[in-house]
Amino acid sequence: MATVKPFKGVRPKRELVEKVASPPYDVLSSEEARELVKDNPYSFLHIVKPEIDLPRDIDIYDERVYKKGAENLKKFIEKKILLQDESDFFYIYRQKMGDIVQTGLVCCASVDDYDNDVIKKHEQTRADKEEDRTKHVYTLNANTGPVFLTYRASKDIDSLIEEGKGEEPEYHFTSEDGVEHTFWIIRDRELIENIIEKFKNISTLYVADGHHRSASASRVRKLKMAENKNHTGKEEYNYFLVVIFPHNQLHIMDYNRVVKDLNGLSKEEFLEKIKEKFTLKESEVKKPDKKHKFGMYLDGKWYMLEAREGTFDESDPVKSLDVSILQENLLYPILGIENPRKDKRINFVGGIRGTKELEKLVNSREYKVAFSMYPTSIEELMKIADEGKFMPPKSTWFEPKLRSGLVVHLLD
Repeated sequence: MATVKPFKGVRPKRELVEKVASPPYDVLSSEEARELVKDNPYSFLHIVKPEIDLPRDIDIYDERVYKKGAENLKKFIEKKILLQDESDFFYIYRQKMGDIVQTGLVCCASVDDYDNDVIKKHEQTRADKEEDRTKHVYTLNANTGPVFLTYRASKDIDSLIEEGKGEEPEYHFTSEDGVEHTFWIIRDRELIENIIEKFKNISTLYVADGHHRSASASRVRKLKMAENKNHTGKEEYNYFLVVIFPHNQLHIMDYNRVVKDLNGLSKEEFLEKIKEKFTLKESEVKKPDKKHKFGMYLDGKWYMLEAREGTFDESDPVKSLDVSILQENLLYPILGIENPRKDKRINFVGGIRGTKELEKLVNSREYKVAFSMYPTSIEELMKIADEGKFMPPKSTWFEPKLRSGLVVHLLD
């Protein structure tokens, strides 16, 4: 039984929403963020990447960064750039990117559901990133970026969300990346209660994107509980900001790999070793058209690789993932990349950048070889989470990304 809770959102004034709404904190470098905000004092990046308002040489994990974020959030509220709604509401957030349309419920999820595995995970978190998000949420006393959740689609919930879109949207704009954003407020109490009841029939929610943000919600709740002698379990810090989309609307793109060298091998030796576990041929096609096939760009040419039968465990939902097959049969044994989380010789490129980006990186000679992947499916993600297992790092790239700054959840 999944818990969803309405809340008093803190939101931009309608006329400022395009200036406030920003990309999520983790898709931009500090320098890219500085460039984006240089003529925009309203950008939410001042809150989610506050190092942009501090000296360039500051460590992004410095305590002053978190304090600056809290200061900026307070300033945005005091200047009425952000206003708090008068009651607890649900919100609806629709994104349109070309033919892709996804519509989700903006609400609060329960930390208890996260801790008790009603909200399931498919990735392991990194301690440094989890600590960073915990400090950010705790210092700002707010969830400033939503966690991206999904669930197995329900026609009953779909119809309620459609009903919630009956009024004029509060916000409607197109961001600089061409994605159209539409945002509604659900004020009707009966509709809110109906949504709450229907989600009680949903046994499981899944973290699609935002594992560190959701883990930080649990850690912050523990800190707040220890400080509150009168803790009841109903306080706002027992909940965290999410957008929940039905699984059949989500679009996972390929998450591609580039490697800086051939681990001391000549091109000919490298290609011969690949043939032990893959079929290999030169190809005009740059992207695989099905699972267990891989595009490879090397020395100005594209190749198509296909995993040979018997070289991986088809019955294991993790080992049969393409990212696992490439890692276990090529990246580690041939190129010597034992831990892709830590190895500096490998990098990852979201599919939104296309194969031209892979060619550009290899042609620049900073990288020697690139691999284009077939996208992981949402069904594979849910199956792995249901079995309590974890995907390898950089298995999924969701598009479009959720915009930050459309609504904030305060913890008190």
